[in-house]
Order: sequence, then structure tokens, then C-alpha cells
Amino acid sequence: MSAAAVPSEGHLRSDLRSPGNGEALRADTPHSLDDGTARWPVLEGIPYLRAGREEVRDSALAALDDGRPDDAAAVLLADNDDWWDQPPPPADQLRATLGATTLREAVAGLGLGRVGDYFLHRDHDPSGLAVLALTAAHPPAGRPVLDLACGAGHLLRRLADHGERDLTGVDVVFAKLWLARRFLVPEHVALVCADLAHPWPVPPRTDTWVAVHDVLYFLEDPAAVLATATRHAGDRGAVVAAHCHNLGQPGHPRPPEAWAALLPGATTYAEEELTSATLERRLPRAADAQDLGDTEAVALARDGGDVPAAPALLDPPEGADLRPNPLYADGERRWPDEVWGDEYGPRAATYLPERWPDPLPADATARRLVVDLPERW
Repeated sequence: MSAAAVPSEGHLRSDLRSPGNGEALRADTPHSLDDGTARWPVLEGIPYLRAGREEVRDSALAALDDGRPDDAAAVLLADNDDWWDQPPPPADQLRATLGATTLREAVAGLGLGRVGDYFLHRDHDPSGLAVLALTAAHPPAGRPVLDLACGAGHLLRRLADHGERDLTGVDVVFAKLWLARRFLVPEHVALVCADLAHPWPVPPRTDTWVAVHDVLYFLEDPAAVLATATRHAGDRGAVVAAHCHNLGQPGHPRPPEAWAALLPGATTYAEEELTSATLERRLPRAADAQDLGDTEAVALARDGGDVPAAPALLDPPEGADLRPNPLYADGERRWPDEVWGDEYGPRAATYLPERWPDPLPADATARRLVVDLPERW
């Protein structure tokens, strides 16, 4: 394994609770947690607390107990969402992927396909830009951050780069969190593999800034997730949820008024307005849910913190190493795959011209012609 790929253990929260019996989790070995009834594996500082996956959990634990961490990693990296329709790569391929030195190499080795392309280009796709505008309008401002369905940690990376310290990401897919740990987030970010449909292993703190982006339309019971998120936010925290699919979109879509009803008191935004706000380096304009019938997706924000907006979150951090957008090859814009092009292409084409402009326009950074990629993209 090259030095660039040496794993970082990262920050492990000390207040986690078992999704099985609700008891406090205590470290019983350097690679496992115990709830008094069951043990749960920890790999590279990421606890695997996914309920209902006992066979995966126990296989990974057996490998770790036997001193075979690469075999444990192969087990955990093969586990995916229930909706994922592709078989996992062979175990040998997953073990080899542990030596990946770039994000591109890793997503290919993990067999993530269209999801891998999504991670490679999340920072400059229209929905990713929409998340930035929503975050700038309703920022954490020093409150504890709980990023649900955090994926590979793009939002956590941005918040860390802008000075946020108390950061936790939760996702149901271990491989996504592994990508975050290896390639995107700093060590002080805590990552937890868990299923939001089961009791959450992170206890409520009543002042938490809770993000739940690009996932509610996948869930059978988004109301329950938002209700739990609201308990974590309490009176001084916030709940922000971007990309809630409108009728006619995939998954379990709802009209904007129905999404708003799941988070009473929330401010609502059209996704297109959020994307435009980031591109234009301004704060987004809210709209009544009943006026958002034409949007592709609605965003919700309920904030009890009374904190000022943070427009700096729209921009890369000061001193960032900006590089040409990797969607351009030989001077031509190319979508990474047909699925990405169908979902994001029509809107991305409004700010990414077909050919690389020379000279670059003054707003090249805002338009994501030059981007703040992870160091080992």
C-alpha cells in the first residue's frame, strides 16, 4: 500500500448507542464496540452499526478478531443499499481497492458505477450547488452538525474547510463513508454507518444542525426521519433538506405542499432557484410551497438558531487549489455517463459551455469552470 493510501483512523464518537438495544456502546477491542448483547465492528474509525445486517456484521467481526482487516474491509465494502441493483465486485477486487490512491480509482474498484460518477462530480452538479445555497442561507454557525445520508462527505468537507469542527456524517453504505474517510474529510469528522429506518446511534443534543439531502424521496417513511431530525435540532438547531422530489420525479415524490407539511414551519425553496443563487454568488429567495408546482425538487429549512447567513459557503475556501472542471476533456464538455447526463446535463449546460472558454470568464469559479477538487481526486 502506498503512503498516500495509508488509512486514517479518524474521530470515533464516544456517545454512540446501539441500534439493537439502545444501550451505550463501549470499545471492547481496538476494532469493535459492545452493547452488552452484541458486538459491532469498527474499521478505519468508522463503526458499522447497520441494524438487520447481522451476517455482514459478524463476518467482518470474525475477520477483525482474526487479524485480517483487509478481509473485513472486503465484507463491509460489498454491503450496499437495498435498492442497489448491481452485484458487488469480487472480494479480491475490493481488497485491491484498499490501495487506491485517487478517488477515481477507488470508485471504479468499488464498482459504484453511476453512483461513483455522482461522487466524482458532486461539487459541481446542479443539485450539489443547490445544497451550498441552502447551507449558506441557513448555516451551522458553530452548532453540532449531523449530516444524514452524507454519502462520500462532500458537504462535510466544505463545512470543515470553512471552519466547522463538530461534524458527524451518517450513511447506510459503508463504502461511501470509506471514500469520505480516505479522500474527502479531515480526521476530526466522525463517520457512522447506520440505517435511518432503525433507532439512530447518535443521541440527540437539541441544538444540532441536521442535514438530510437527496434521500427523503428514497425512503418509505420520510416523515419519521424528519420527526427524529427535529428532535435532534430542538429549539436552537436546524433541519435542512434539499432535493425532495416533486411529482413526476423518481422514487417516492410528493408535491411541494406535502413535503412542507412534513416539516412544519419550514421555509421552502425551488431547487432551480438554489442552484442559480450559488452560480450568481447570492443568497436564495424563498417561495411559498403552493407556488412551487413547476420545480423539479423542493428544499426545506427550519432553523431555530437565529444565526446570520454565511454567503462565504458559496465559494471555495480561501487559498483553495482550483483546477479545471474534469467534465472537460480536450477542450470539450463530456458528461460522465448517460444517466448523469439525463439527470443533470440540461441544467449543468446552462453554466458549463459546450467548449472550454479561452480566455476564462471573470466568473469562472462561480460557474464551476474551475473547481476545488479533493487533493487526490
